[in-house]
Amino acid sequence: MSDQALETPADPIHAFIAQTVAEHPVVLFMKGTPDAPRCGFSSLAVQILDQLGASFVGVDVLQDEGLRDGIKAFTDWPTIPQLYVKGEFVGGSDIVREMFQAGELGALMVEKGVPLGEA
Repeated sequence: MSDQALETPADPIHAFIAQTVAEHPVVLFMKGTPDAPRCGFSSLAVQILDQLGASFVGVDVLQDEGLRDGIKAFTDWPTIPQLYVKGEFVGGSDIVREMFQAGELGALMVEKGVPLGEA
């Protein structure tokens, strides 16, 4: 095995996830799209991000079964949605909601340099 093989994830799904998280400051892996969430938990996460005024990329895990399973394996987290801020896994909808209600989610984004606008 070459050094190159060790540096790049062998799994193309994991490579896609890693690249997406690296390229975008805020990423929500969700069921559906930000404009049309396909589950209540994804909808809640979108509403929270919208309320914070955070610009984010939504990735629909329902488009690909490999992606839906892959994101769970990537983070070792069993549920969707999953929120990433500046490459760091934050959590699912319950954690996102609790952090938002406590004022911690907005603070985390400001600390990480994510611009928050008006909702």
